[in-house]
Amino acid sequence: MTQDRPPAKRTKIIKIVLAVLILAALIAAATFFDLQQIFRDTLAWISGLGVIAPVIFIVIYILACVLLLPGSILTLGAGIVFGVVKGSIVVSVGSTLGATCAFLVGRYFARGWVSEKIGRNEKFNAIDEAVAREGWKIVLLTRLSPVFPFNLLNYGFGLTKIGLKHYILASWTGMIPGTIMYVYIGSLAGDLASLGTGNRTRTTGEWILYGVGLLATLAVTVFVTRLAKRSLAGRIRLEENQP
Repeated sequence: MTQDRPPAKRTKIIKIVLAVLILAALIAAATFFDLQQIFRDTLAWISGLGVIAPVIFIVIYILACVLLLPGSILTLGAGIVFGVVKGSIVVSVGSTLGATCAFLVGRYFARGWVSEKIGRNEKFNAIDEAVAREGWKIVLLTRLSPVFPFNLLNYGFGLTKIGLKHYILASWTGMIPGTIMYVYIGSLAGDLASLGTGNRTRTTGEWILYGVGLLATLAVTVFVTRLAKRSLAGRIRLEENQP
């Protein structure tokens, strides 16, 4: 005799409890541990692993993305451990895979709950459909902008209807300029101990990247607003024409 599956309500409670526990663990980690120092020690360990170092680095970067841990030290440290070219490649692979894993967790862990709660909201549905049609442009622009938090955005896009293929390609493309810039900046630090201290002046390239990010922020704001208005207007017209 097979056992019945847990009721939907119990499954939701389990998901909520797990989410709360994970959030509590992350808050505790940020409060009681020096994450930057942990990452510096991890990078020092990785630097002595030889040929498997890039693989281990990518795995750790993926975990950082999924667990919402700040990966800036890892990106900067890759420039010291691997050099600019190799470091840019491993960070690009790690950040893209990490963003994809978080996206999938958001889609299959939380989208059902979000849809149930606000699925009848016309404005949400309009924005969701707009992202489904033009999502890769929105993803690309937000990846160029430093204003949008990388880790949270990965989960956020999982709640939309954007296709996985378009999400991955746009994320990878949009992250390339920032990846190369910050890996290069990390390579200038010379040693892992100086990473994250803030005792340096910003380079011209950084200011240029910030300028591009500002323009991308303005563009994505205007773009999403127009798409949402257009989609919402289309829904209203469709309902008015229905008998």
